[in-house]
Amino acid sequence: MFTSEQFEQGLESWRWIGLEGKVPVIASLFGDVIFQAADGFWWLDSLQGTLTRSWADADALLAELNTEDGQEHYLLASLAQAAGQRGLTLAAGQMYDFTRPPVLGGEVGADNLQVIDFVVGLNIAGQIHQQVRALPPGSPISGITMS
Repeated sequence: MFTSEQFEQGLESWRWIGLEGKVPVIASLFGDVIFQAADGFWWLDSLQGTLTRSWADADALLAELNTEDGQEHYLLASLAQAAGQRGLTLAAGQMYDFTRPPVLGGEVGADNLQVIDFVVGLNIAGQIHQQVRALPPGSPISGITMS
């Protein structure tokens, strides 16, 4: 579980995606964040760089996360298990991150994972997605900057 300060710092670079009125309630082991808002629960997919209203209420959220498909889709359960089998373990305040982000051509697999500070990993993902979001699929990418 992450503190409100960690969420605030990690999500600083995601303001462009429309976080107004949404309160982070939980994050996955990969830095995806579930928010509560007046109109339901929202999912920030830090891998894809998208924010969607995925559940109307807490019951719907819990029902989906209690399924194998929901755990795989939203929590990347088998990838987290593979990371553990590779010896990657998380300490407090850490998350799994991709050494080379998939949005920049990296593989979605255990061999491309590392352990990183939650705030740093989530913030970097937001910066990358903001910089590449308007590019057409398949565009060559260079000149990514981090602040």
